Amino acid sequence: MSNVVRRTRAAVAVALVWAGLMAGLTGCSGGGPGEGGKPPSPSPSPAETIRITPEDGAKGVAADGMVEVKVPNGRLERVKVARIEDAQATVVPGTLSADGLSWRPERGSRLALAAKYRVDAVALDAHGRRSARHTTFTTLVPERRFIGYFNPENRATVGTGMIVSFTFSRPVEHREAVQRGISVTADPPVDVVGHWFDAQRLDFRPREYWKPGTEVTVDLRLRDVEGAPGVFGIQDKTIGFTVGREQISTVDAERKTMEVRRDGKLLVTLPITAGAKKTTTYNGRMVVSEMLEVTRMNGATVGFTNKKTGKSEYDIKDVPHAIRLTTSGTFLHGNYWAPLKTFGRTNVSHGCIGLRDEQGGSGESPAGWFFDRTLVGDVVEVVNSPDRVVDPWNGLSGWNMTWDEWRAGSALG
Repeated sequence: MSNVVRRTRAAVAVALVWAGLMAGLTGCSGGGPGEGGKPPSPSPSPAETIRITPEDGAKGVAADGMVEVKVPNGRLERVKVARIEDAQATVVPGTLSADGLSWRPERGSRLALAAKYRVDAVALDAHGRRSARHTTFTTLVPERRFIGYFNPENRATVGTGMIVSFTFSRPVEHREAVQRGISVTADPPVDVVGHWFDAQRLDFRPREYWKPGTEVTVDLRLRDVEGAPGVFGIQDKTIGFTVGREQISTVDAERKTMEVRRDGKLLVTLPITAGAKKTTTYNGRMVVSEMLEVTRMNGATVGFTNKKTGKSEYDIKDVPHAIRLTTSGTFLHGNYWAPLKTFGRTNVSHGCIGLRDEQGGSGESPAGWFFDRTLVGDVVEVVNSPDRVVDPWNGLSGWNMTWDEWRAGSALG
């Protein structure tokens, strides 16, 4: 089966619920077995797994439902449980057990209804090796109600490529009414238009990238708006974010370099490794949507499994400086397992973009340097790859549509 078919099938399964229903394990990784370096750690046994309750992607969790993070050995280094649908990342207060093996919310804490929560956990095993896990779950939405989960966070400072993205808890039939209930305005003023990718996904963007310094306001007036027959909205709130400096990075897959430009000026050219011949990297403009200091990458989550054994082609539980570019698993991340000579000379990854790094992550490495200077909303454009252009719905990739194509997806004409 071709690489494109494999990746497309894996992507379609998750791309339509982009805004928060991302897999607990992230996807691609460079330097897999026999491709520029062997992953340093074998697949962890069940005893090494970070166990999170509720399970990843769970829906309809009760307000008093069980929330727990556990490890069988070692200790939990960091746990954060936060409500993300309100764009303010409201943190659930909680405590670690004295032995560091478990985390639970403080007594009396209750989850909000019709809310999405994200769990981020980092643990050290008995040998001092760090691993991470990221999951999401959604609490019960009252019957006959709908809610929109959205990015970016309230009061965030973002890059000039930021796209305001909504995912609705129920399919929307009355798209015009719902779109009229959402207003995205800018200061200085600019025309902002919504585009429906399907019945549950609505994104907003201007014609061109935002200008640095722009203040963007998102007004949600969805309370009692009928999204489908007998199904009404419950949100009535205003959020805002600020557009920071412009940073656009151009990855040339053929030359194996990345040019980082800040406000139009070249800052640096970094050597990279992109997708190998059978697992090429998407072309096109992609927008940073998530940044993780460390994460686990498992090939099975994006369809990279051995046909004979059924096992994942790679499973690296401590990938440093991971920057998400697509919902389907394209990352720009640190790579410490490939030989130094790989970067700038050979493409060895499973579709991601790799920068040289050290195990545990180093601020002095190329990956650490780039991570520390990146904002959610920054643009990374890949050129000269033998792959196709990334689909506009895959992550915040709507900039790959013309303005006319984008406007054609509006319910307001």
